[in-house]
Amino acid sequence: MLSKAERKQYNRHLILDKIGETGQQKLKAAKVLVIGAGGLGCPILQYLTAAGVGTIGIIDNDTVDQSNLQRQILYTYDDIGKSKAATAAERLGKLNPFVKFNVYKEYLSKDNSIALFKEYDIIVDGSDNFATRYLTNDTAVLTNKPLVYGAIFKFEGQVSVFNYKNSGTYRCLYPTAPKPDSSPNCSEIGVLGVLPGIIGSLQANETIKIICEIGEVLANKLLIYDTLTMNQMVLKFDKSDASNIKKLEDDYEFFCGIEKVKHEINLEELHQHKEKYNLLDVREIVEREEFNIGGMHIPLKELPLKIKELPTDKPLIVYCKIGDRSKRAIKFLENNNFKSSLINLKGGCFSR
Repeated sequence: MLSKAERKQYNRHLILDKIGETGQQKLKAAKVLVIGAGGLGCPILQYLTAAGVGTIGIIDNDTVDQSNLQRQILYTYDDIGKSKAATAAERLGKLNPFVKFNVYKEYLSKDNSIALFKEYDIIVDGSDNFATRYLTNDTAVLTNKPLVYGAIFKFEGQVSVFNYKNSGTYRCLYPTAPKPDSSPNCSEIGVLGVLPGIIGSLQANETIKIICEIGEVLANKLLIYDTLTMNQMVLKFDKSDASNIKKLEDDYEFFCGIEKVKHEINLEELHQHKEKYNLLDVREIVEREEFNIGGMHIPLKELPLKIKELPTDKPLIVYCKIGDRSKRAIKFLENNNFKSSLINLKGGCFSR
């Protein structure tokens, strides 16, 4: 039953046809897991919280960075350095005290995904990398959970619903992962600040439709939205044999072409023995100016032109924000017979 306070909170839903008392009760009983509390996760979480979804799980191991504030509007300048998942839950609790939040300050992985997904009715993917998207898709299939998908790229976004009432999955659209260097993330190419707000809101809308069993869900359809032209189109796709998932991949980074590096070091170890290494920062200039841990600066895209400028008198530690671009840089240097030992800064320069 809804309390008097809840009835006041959800008045506009209660008087709305197709939702009403029955729909609001369904929202209250629902359990939704949101993967990521970043650009997409912020609007997803805000609107699901406002709608009164009874239990919301938030999984994200990242912390708030100043560069996030351009689009991740749950956070403020005072939140820089704090856990995204914990900060989001605290702020959302002030929006709606009738929602229970489960906070997971960790990365989604092969080891935790199955058990975690079993605790929820619907999974909403707000991740920003292909390895997590394939892991999320495969786990949703194995646990038989509908998956609300969203993705953003510069000025364009996509939304779909996978594995809903035996519908197609992410692998039906993308059976094989793209090459790691073919789809750079927003820290490399940028993203329009309002785009994740639009796409995340559409994901929240699909989630509410599924819970309340209203409208036409975007199953076997991919919505593509262009902010520059305001054009949108819906592409239909069929379920394929690629959706027949029997088990999780052994290594999703390897599946997505992200090769393992031979040697890694964490930030704490680096600080203890910094004098033993040369450092190379492969982030963009804006990231470099905001924060760095020293060393040479050559953006990843400029590395082929400046490889001869790199010092070889000590082992070279390559770093970026979270450790992905540095792996690609190391692979490039290895393929070009770089003469010094190469070490990846695990987790990047913002690792805690």
